[in-house]
Amino acid sequence: QVQLVESGGGLVQPGGSLRLSCVASGFAFSSYALSWVRQAPGKGLEWVAIINSGGADTIYADSVQGRFTISRDNAKNTMYLRMNSLKPGDTAVYYCSGRINDGTGERDYWGQGTQVTVSS
Repeated sequence: QVQLVESGGGLVQPGGSLRLSCVASGFAFSSYALSWVRQAPGKGLEWVAIINSGGADTIYADSVQGRFTISRDNAKNTMYLRMNSLKPGDTAVYYCSGRINDGTGERDYWGQGTQVTVSS
């Protein structure tokens, strides 16, 4: 079955860095674009970044442009989010997500999320 498992979150001071990972299984990882999405406390979902299946094309939300870098290693079935110059406003649960055909049709899949807290 399709699984997306995030890791790498934690507590970091403002200005610090973190790298999140999303390990995928159960589908042809290299065939799908994937995204990072976050949810801050008490707020709705905010799309953060997307990367195409081959990894050459990326798009970012204005709020993270220039600070975050999305990447992937198709040989390892893993997607990453490098986050630099973190701000308290980046505090959120971060999810990896993709619209994936699981054999019964396409549907949106999400991981369980990883908490990122930016605080001094």
